[in-house]
Amino acid sequence: MDILILIAAAFGAGVLNTVAGGGTFLTFPALVFIGLPPVMANATSTVAVFPGYLGGVAGFRAELGAFDRKRLVRLSAITLAGGLVGSGLLLVSSNDAFSVVVPFLLLAATLAFVFGDAVRRWAAASARSVTPEGALGLFAVSVYGGYFNGGLGIVLLALFALWGMTDLNRMNALKSGLSFLLSAISVAVFAVAGLVAWPQAVVMMVAATVGGYAGAPLARSLPKSVVRALIASVGFGMSAIFFWRLLSGG
Repeated sequence: MDILILIAAAFGAGVLNTVAGGGTFLTFPALVFIGLPPVMANATSTVAVFPGYLGGVAGFRAELGAFDRKRLVRLSAITLAGGLVGSGLLLVSSNDAFSVVVPFLLLAATLAFVFGDAVRRWAAASARSVTPEGALGLFAVSVYGGYFNGGLGIVLLALFALWGMTDLNRMNALKSGLSFLLSAISVAVFAVAGLVAWPQAVVMMVAATVGGYAGAPLARSLPKSVVRALIASVGFGMSAIFFWRLLSGG
């Protein structure tokens, strides 16, 4: 039964990530539900959705190749440093402490998804007052992504809008590339630290990959409003469950 739950959650996460994002809303709670400690569940969830980022990088090869190489190296270095710090913070977090933080992280990620378009519009309008490609902002977002992966793509896109970027394809390409690097360093840290439940992770990686492929036709056919409502419902529902667990001591 546990394996079936993980397969269903990972398949659904693959579909969601292909359609619009939000797969962590399914993979992380499923791992906690089957009995993994919260910190290990978070690390394993990061590994489970990792292959999807590689697919994104492959899909945006042309757009990534159009970026200045020195610019990419600089942004990559900042991302790797932030991801290393964030994943290191997870290593020193106790399960009790992480359990307190998780409901707020899930809620924040859900709100970021729901209001992502509005935030990006505001960010684009405010771009002139923000230092282009500031290291501090990217480092802070990367620390968050290394600690908890949920909603990372939405936050990165908002940050890019703050930098003054307007081409969504180039923004998505950069988002995919930096997300892949950030997840790679996080996976390496979690693996070395022994935080990954590998049997569960491997099963979920396969299911998420299949789900990602299956989600492509859905991404083309479903109205955006339906997709947003579905993911928002999942996000708010999971946030409520984890707040209930926190308040009830469960």
